[in-house]
Amino acid sequence: MRGPDSNQQHFFSYVSPDSRVPKDHPLRPIRRMVDKALEDLWRLFSDTYSHTGRPSIAPEQLFRALLLQVLYSIRSERLLMEQLDYNLLFRWFVGLSMDDPVWDHSSFSKNRERLLNTETARLFFQSIRSQAKAAELLSDEHFSVDGTLLEAWASMKSFKPKDGSGPSDVGCGKNPEVDFRGDSRKNSTHASVTDPDARLYKKAKGAEAKLAYMGHVLMENRNGLVVDTELTVANGTAEREAAEQMITRIPGNDRITLGADKAYDTQEFVETLRRFNVTPHVTQKSRGSAIDKRTTRHVGYAISLRARKRIEEVFGWLKTIGTLQKLRHRGKERVDWIFIFATAAYNMVRIRNIELQETG
Repeated sequence: MRGPDSNQQHFFSYVSPDSRVPKDHPLRPIRRMVDKALEDLWRLFSDTYSHTGRPSIAPEQLFRALLLQVLYSIRSERLLMEQLDYNLLFRWFVGLSMDDPVWDHSSFSKNRERLLNTETARLFFQSIRSQAKAAELLSDEHFSVDGTLLEAWASMKSFKPKDGSGPSDVGCGKNPEVDFRGDSRKNSTHASVTDPDARLYKKAKGAEAKLAYMGHVLMENRNGLVVDTELTVANGTAEREAAEQMITRIPGNDRITLGADKAYDTQEFVETLRRFNVTPHVTQKSRGSAIDKRTTRHVGYAISLRARKRIEEVFGWLKTIGTLQKLRHRGKERVDWIFIFATAAYNMVRIRNIELQETG
């Protein structure tokens, strides 16, 4: 029997967004981890907001919405609000009912300013890491470290001499032409007027120089989870300096191993690791390597080099899914915030996948 094509809409709906989300949906375990982390941030939120005045957007809902933006590669808050308006899955994850109005994108952007700080992101990251530790997913002996370039949200035209000299703009409008021919540009003499914290840098010979930051992660080797992050300006020594900072924050005094690529194979860095009771499982350079047979003769050295490559999966996810291929924030503090926040999102996805594998 053919069903009727009725255009009459029901005036009332008794279906909740939760009932529309499958019980085995991959966002459900992530939502549980997020809720537990937000419970740990409750006191911080209470201290951040005033106890008088009009109620603002709940910080917990802001956090969940920002997390959706990272997980689903949504490039702007305007598109995020559009999705929240009609996407039942997103409404459920954020904590909105069917009848709750969606915020204006400008109001959302203004309210999230309170959360754009390194302290909030760091506490959220630490809470997710604590959940992984409670589930016995973290190694406390074997680690890997690496850094990656994060392209700044600033054009090369904004990289101008600090003294105000340099080539003048050609043409008119918001995007004039600039003739850089014959102009030597260096970080010591030039700076971006759009993002002064960004630095001109290229990571490899023959590669294009870009205005960028450097993001560094410390990964444990058992399950490939990130246990620490560091954001620095882009320069030739940033990777080793960030690694030294992160290994000092590893709890305990037991001997550990640290895997790294050839960029870390310097005499000074290797000696620093050994002073910190760290065995340097660093890939050897073809000439002048600081790593000798005291390290390479052990089976664990080869295992660390294989495990180290998994750190590239972190950077790949952050750039292809986590919207960090080209940054959308300016200034070191805000870039640090989104880098930590996106890395916490990666950890949650990784934890969910590990748990699914273990349960079969």
